[in-house]
Amino acid sequence: MADEISFLPLGAIIQSFKVGGLNIVQGFPTQELYASHNSPHFGATIGRVANRISDAKIHSINGGKSYSFVANNGPNTLHGGDVGWGKRIWKGPTPVGLRQIPGVEGLQGGETVEFSLTSEDGDEGFPGEVVVKVFYTTGKVIENGKEVIVLGQEYDAELVGGAEETVVNITNHSYFNLSGGPSIEGTEVQLSTNSYLPLSEWGIPTSGPTAYTKVATTTPFTLGAEGPDFDDCFIVDPSKSPSSVPVDTRALPLTKLVSAHHPERKIHLEVLSTEPAFQFYTGKWIDVPAVGGAPARGSRSGFCVEPSRFVNAINVDDWRSQMLLKKGEKYGARIVYKAWKE
Repeated sequence: MADEISFLPLGAIIQSFKVGGLNIVQGFPTQELYASHNSPHFGATIGRVANRISDAKIHSINGGKSYSFVANNGPNTLHGGDVGWGKRIWKGPTPVGLRQIPGVEGLQGGETVEFSLTSEDGDEGFPGEVVVKVFYTTGKVIENGKEVIVLGQEYDAELVGGAEETVVNITNHSYFNLSGGPSIEGTEVQLSTNSYLPLSEWGIPTSGPTAYTKVATTTPFTLGAEGPDFDDCFIVDPSKSPSSVPVDTRALPLTKLVSAHHPERKIHLEVLSTEPAFQFYTGKWIDVPAVGGAPARGSRSGFCVEPSRFVNAINVDDWRSQMLLKKGEKYGARIVYKAWKE
């Protein structure tokens, strides 16, 4: 892979993404330190179901059956349970040659690696055996005269046995820090939408999409040392019926979800995806000690953009088809990071 970008078999983790000499993703120098200290899920591929499942249960799949999981976030299941895909050892990285990234024009390079994992029937309580693959493609493009580093991520999952239906929602949990300092303070951010899902105390949507009013998200705003705090699921296109979202979004166009830059470091980041939603999180609960030569990381030392399906979609009738994977179908999604220094 390009010198700027590296990965680990544990969780198919994005370990480094260097821009202008600065690694803009939070992490650790060794895989062992991720295994022992990565409570925030730095860089991890999250599954079988990213974000939260209400009351740690899903209902009415596989002929009306219900399934219960560990409650590891209050009453809910978070990020696939105690040992979700972000804590499993994947096979890879396996080089698979040069690939283009659909929706990214003029990509130079395209070196691609594959990570794969077999999630057993009953893994963390989930039904069915699922084979999942993550493809990482790196390269560069020239945009407005600037050399832009590109990291493409493609997810591919298939139910191969043990059940006729299961539930899948995959994302990457990288924490970005464009400042090079201990906090995200001074980072200017703009979201593509102000539509979001109002949440309960424990992060479960209480209604359909509505307007976010705490901050004017679609115009640039600055993240401070204390706020504003986000841990919210934003909806990319609220005019689109949630039930119309295919279980494989890869054929849909890439949409820019978030733009961010740090005026002093002059580093820019864009996150694009084919997904219908994204969690925007400003890292309030990060609490990692200094280990292995890496500094301590505390509250607001990174922010996340997690493209995904609607939170808890499987338990909402009009949303559930987004993450209900049936035998013979493919789950798919695409995420792209673009970054450059002025």
